[in-house]
Amino acid sequence: MTFHPFKQMKLDLLVFAAHPDDAELACSGTIASHSAAGYSCGIIDLTKGEMGTRGTPKLRMIEAEKSSKILGLKVRENLGFADIKFTNDLEHQLEVIKMIRKYRPEIILANAIRDRHPDHGKGAELLQQAFFKSGLKKLRTEYHGKIQESYRPKHLYHYIQNDYIEPNFIVDIGEFWDKKIASIMAFSSQFYNPESDEPETFISSTGFIESIEARAKEFGHRIGAKYGEGFTVSTTPGIKNLFNLS
Repeated sequence: MTFHPFKQMKLDLLVFAAHPDDAELACSGTIASHSAAGYSCGIIDLTKGEMGTRGTPKLRMIEAEKSSKILGLKVRENLGFADIKFTNDLEHQLEVIKMIRKYRPEIILANAIRDRHPDHGKGAELLQQAFFKSGLKKLRTEYHGKIQESYRPKHLYHYIQNDYIEPNFIVDIGEFWDKKIASIMAFSSQFYNPESDEPETFISSTGFIESIEARAKEFGHRIGAKYGEGFTVSTTPGIKNLFNLS
C-alpha cells in the first residue's frame, strides 16, 4: 500500500518499522499527537511481515492502510524487504536512503536498538547507517529516473519495543491512547481476536495488549501523564532554553 507513490512530499516526521504494526505498538500515540498538531507524518515499513504465524502479507497491507487512516498519515510505503532475511548492507541502506531523500523529514523514528525480535535491532542499525550516508553528497541515488539530492534529517530517535530499555525521553500520549489502541487493533489478524481460529502467538494473547498498556502507564507516570511512549537518542538534541523542557 502506498499513498502518493511518485509525489515529492516533505514530511516533518518519518517513522521506519521493520514490520507493519511495529510503529503502531511502539509509537503510534506519538504519531497521532503530532498529526493532530499539524505535523505531516509518514511510515515506511521495511517488510510485509510475511514470516508471521498469523495472517498474510496481503491482509497486513489492508490492515496497514486502515491504521494509517486512524493515525492521519500523509504517506505509508512498504519497501518489500525479506522478513527475517534482510541485512544491514549497502544495497538495503540505499533503498532506505531513497526514502529519506524523497521525503526529507526533520525527524526520523526507528526500531528499538535491541529487542526480542532480531529484525528490530537490525532495523535500528540499518537506519543508523542510512541516516548518516543519506547526507553524503557523493553517494548517488536515483528515484524514478531522477538523481536525488543528499539530505540528512536533524534527528534520529529509536522507539522502545518489547524489551525494556531505559528511555532518554518520554512523550505524553495521554490524549491519544484511544487512537493508539485503535491503530494496533487495526491489525486484527495479529492481535487478540476471540473469533480467530489461527494459532495463538506471543502477541495474540490478551496479556500482550495488557503489557502494552502497563508500559505506557509506567512511562506516563514518570512524567506526570496518564500514558507515555519512551525513546532513546541516536543523535543528541540541543536546546536554547532550559524552560522549554517539561
